[in-house]
Amino acid sequence: MTPPPGDLSKIQEILLGGTKFLLTSHARPDGDSLGSQLALGRALSQLGKDVRIVNKDQIPELYHFLPGLETIEILPETDSLVDAVVVLECSSLSRTEVSGLNSGTIVNIDHHPGNTMYGTINWVDESACACTELVFELIEGLGAELTPDIATNLYVGTLTDTGSFRYSNITARTFEICRRLAETGIDLAAIAASIYTNGSIGRLRLTGRLLDRMKLEHNNQIAVLSVDSAMLQEIGCDWDDMEGIVNLPLAARNVRVSILVRETNAGLRVSLRSKTGTNVRNAALAFGGGGHINAAGLTIENPGPKSLDTIISRIKFTISDSEE
Repeated sequence: MTPPPGDLSKIQEILLGGTKFLLTSHARPDGDSLGSQLALGRALSQLGKDVRIVNKDQIPELYHFLPGLETIEILPETDSLVDAVVVLECSSLSRTEVSGLNSGTIVNIDHHPGNTMYGTINWVDESACACTELVFELIEGLGAELTPDIATNLYVGTLTDTGSFRYSNITARTFEICRRLAETGIDLAAIAASIYTNGSIGRLRLTGRLLDRMKLEHNNQIAVLSVDSAMLQEIGCDWDDMEGIVNLPLAARNVRVSILVRETNAGLRVSLRSKTGTNVRNAALAFGGGGHINAAGLTIENPGPKSLDTIISRIKFTISDSEE
């Protein structure tokens, strides 16, 4: 989990030696990106540093309970007049969708396969279940106190990026870190409830509609859910209510891959989830996307009438390849 000693020393030297830092992550934030930024931001502030956190998109409502959320600035552009920009949980700088970051020192901390190594210093560990695991290591190395607020943010990142500890990316180290977080006195049950049992009525109705209209392909091994803005408006919810719905079809014994297709003005946004043994990351890469083995995504900016069929065909190939 720890980077090579030289790289770790450089990261610590930059963060301990500087005074002004800007933290950011990928657009359309999730639990790991938010937890990583807020935890590191709190730790650096505790050490007397001047910290800004800048994200391009609004924060989904289910994460509004996170400590320090009010410190995040929602901006499409910023300046890099800081000692370093720390980019967390982001495989390429362009995925931040924030302009003005590409000058000066950039520290890249991530766990995604295919990270483009865009930083002045890169700490990319694909074995980490979440970026928050790496941030935990970094905070320890900086000598900051592991407070309940920091622990809450770290736990949320780990909980959400492991699918509530269901994915194959968890290790003994994951649970050791969570033990340390729990020892700060955070309420693990309350945190889980805030994420998983705090949705809107609109989300509940949307879930029913999507599952009722779910299409099954390849001998019921592929489930396809499709949603557009008209459906959301009719039901009375928004895009934020989609968080986690893509995982639901995987509860069925035969389903190997779940596909959630969002038809937006920007094109098709496709989320892919799979069970252990089926690599959806390779399918996403074929269309310019990326992610993890069991959780990936892609965007088709100018979709044609056969775009979804092409994606499904690729998923069928992926399943057949995994059966050989």
